[in-house]
Amino acid sequence: MKTKTIFSLILICGIGITAYAGTEKSIENLKAAFLGESTASAKYAAYSGQAKKEGFLPVAIMFEATSKAEAIHALNHKAVIEKLGGKTDPVNPAFTVKTTKENLEDAIKGENYEMTTMYPGFIATAKEENANDAVKSFRWAMETEKKHAMMYTNALTALGKNDIKSLPKIYWVCPKCGNTYDQAKPEDKCAFCYTSRDKFIKFDK
Repeated sequence: MKTKTIFSLILICGIGITAYAGTEKSIENLKAAFLGESTASAKYAAYSGQAKKEGFLPVAIMFEATSKAEAIHALNHKAVIEKLGGKTDPVNPAFTVKTTKENLEDAIKGENYEMTTMYPGFIATAKEENANDAVKSFRWAMETEKKHAMMYTNALTALGKNDIKSLPKIYWVCPKCGNTYDQAKPEDKCAFCYTSRDKFIKFDK
């Protein structure tokens, strides 16, 4: 009886250890995405401070909102990593703050890479490994990055025309998926995860 019990415990433990075998690549991709989003969050917060210093308040508000969105993406990736049996390493963000114009150019470059190269590749791998939670976390981030890239592009254009006042002054971020809205009144529910608008985080000053 004792032998059977011990064997059963070993079997159960073995199943727990190997439950997510085959998702190794997705775990590594999640770690890379976690690092990238954590760094982006810190970087955009710093870019917000720089925009404020230069008197570009609408750009500062935008960067503050997108910083929060990236932090949400990082937390989502971390949750999936842990669910798959992995662990995240401490993050020490490395970046350089320049002028707001240069910061916007850098932000556009980063978002374009994530939405056209990094996340599509990560999603494809996660699908192959049947890592559905990873697919969802990657997709939420990717679709949000598309919106961020457009916001940054519009801000850079406005800056070039010396027309910063024309930019949105209110932003909303979905606390579940990071989806970001640059309008006074967003839709009733998040288009990505269906979270109710009354739970959105508002950025306006």
